[in-house]
Amino acid sequence: MATYDGLIDGLGLRGWCSGGDGPGTMSMADLLARTQGGGAGAEASGKSLWDLPFPSLNALADACPAIPRTRDLTVGLERGFLDIRDVLRVVVDPLTQPLSWMLREMLWLMTTTPWWIMIPLLMLVAWGVSRSWRVVAMVAVIIGILAFVDHYSEAMQTLAIIFVCAFICVLFGVPIGIAMARNARLQRTMTPVLDMLQTLPTFVYLIPLIFLFSVTEPKLYGIAIILYAIVPVVRMTDLGIRLVDRDVIEAADAFGLTERQKLMNVQIPLALPNIMAGVNQTIMMSLAMVVIASLVSAPGLGVLVLRGIRNLELGTGLVAGLGIVLLAILLDRVTKAALIRIDASQSGH
Repeated sequence: MATYDGLIDGLGLRGWCSGGDGPGTMSMADLLARTQGGGAGAEASGKSLWDLPFPSLNALADACPAIPRTRDLTVGLERGFLDIRDVLRVVVDPLTQPLSWMLREMLWLMTTTPWWIMIPLLMLVAWGVSRSWRVVAMVAVIIGILAFVDHYSEAMQTLAIIFVCAFICVLFGVPIGIAMARNARLQRTMTPVLDMLQTLPTFVYLIPLIFLFSVTEPKLYGIAIILYAIVPVVRMTDLGIRLVDRDVIEAADAFGLTERQKLMNVQIPLALPNIMAGVNQTIMMSLAMVVIASLVSAPGLGVLVLRGIRNLELGTGLVAGLGIVLLAILLDRVTKAALIRIDASQSGH
């Protein structure tokens, strides 16, 4: 006798459980207990309240075979997803194909360009963003260290993925944040979606994508990185636009500015520090996800970390992990220098 037989009988569901043909199917445990002469009922009656299992699907299915088990639920979800997979591919594949092209081209560009061109180019970009010789020197030193330990190609691959994914996050995230700030209903709709994206474990992003795309497609890990990293820039853009002083907005209205002029000339410039803070966090989260995405063929330093874990190569994993830390410091300092520059220019005005 199963634990919840009494509950099923008390609710009058025994006929439904047995399909109207008498008692339900006897479990192997009950059959063995009866053949041994004890009976499962005696064993169940000897159990204390302390040992009472929660009425989960599996526990109730022991008493009523008509109730689906947890395995039936998970198999049903898997079959449902596989049934709509082909339809999803028809819709999603063309939309996401440019992402694969961008990732392939950026990976090719950053790995085939000679180091004596790429390193000065990265230093030039750092100078244009930060206007700080200290930041430029740090970029040169960090890239030089990674090249010295023969991790230059992997570092360039990681940077290429981050550049593309962070660019797309900003490209879509900033307009979404602006729309949320200007539409309260859209904000209420998007907030649960952003909460879900921010709280889902990183590995969960990869599960449906593995079934949708080939492992050889760069968009497989690109989409996972974008979904994981886009949340901060959306939230901070929304917050920055909403924090613009109402007196400033009223002054803009008094001067007769249109909604577009008010957005481009007043709200976005004043919200730029918050937006840049969101971009900083998006870049950091992209870097974190690149390591996880190495499980689905994302190239870069994450592959070396994964190899160190799989093959128990302590030195390989530690050196690659140190390289990721150095890249994180580099990207963080560059974006923060850009933020300081923006704050200084606004305070100067």
